[in-house]
Amino acid sequence: MSMINYASREINCKLVYYGPGLGGKTTNLEHIYGKVSPNTRGKMISLATETERTLFFDFLPVDLGTIRGFKTRFHLYTVPGQVYYNASRKLILKGVDGLVFVADSQIERMEANVESMQNLYDNMAEYGYDLTRIPFVIQYNKRDLPNAAPIKDLQAALNPGWPIDDAAQQKVTPDPAHPGEHLVEQAGGQWVGHASYVEAVAIRGDGVFDTLKSVSKLVLKTLS
Repeated sequence: MSMINYASREINCKLVYYGPGLGGKTTNLEHIYGKVSPNTRGKMISLATETERTLFFDFLPVDLGTIRGFKTRFHLYTVPGQVYYNASRKLILKGVDGLVFVADSQIERMEANVESMQNLYDNMAEYGYDLTRIPFVIQYNKRDLPNAAPIKDLQAALNPGWPIDDAAQQKVTPDPAHPGEHLVEQAGGQWVGHASYVEAVAIRGDGVFDTLKSVSKLVLKTLS
């Protein structure tokens, strides 16, 4: 979880981009790295495997203000998309403060998306983390492709919701980013919550910073 550096007056938070191979995780981080000020970012480190790269870098957003006098530094990581790198995935998840699941919108990648989402839930459970209580955003990437699945199908497969047992949280909560949709709703007589989502075309940069802002705000909310 977040680490406090009293010497630099910074709170360090770890954001992990998860998802299937070639879904756009690396593209997200490369776009962010290329757009943030060089004065506020660290060096991008790339660890290459046979088929993919794991990237990470840190940066200090200048527009988020301070929390109790501390600035917030974000450390962004991607995980290997291939299942056989699961040990690396689990290691990178340790101490995570916020998660972005980058889904590949292509219809033929639905099975890979579902497999990767299940793997995320399994790995988080092994650490004793409750994914429903950690800042979590889903990005539906590659929305520009002609074979992109409808959002409702992606939602049904990857973001169907989880039970909300706390009576205090059992109230309809509109999704501010998607009029007419709700983050918390009653379905089939049961209260369920959903992760917020962002539509993206990461290769063009569309939705990349919207995704980052969405998960960053959720992380800051847990710190305040």
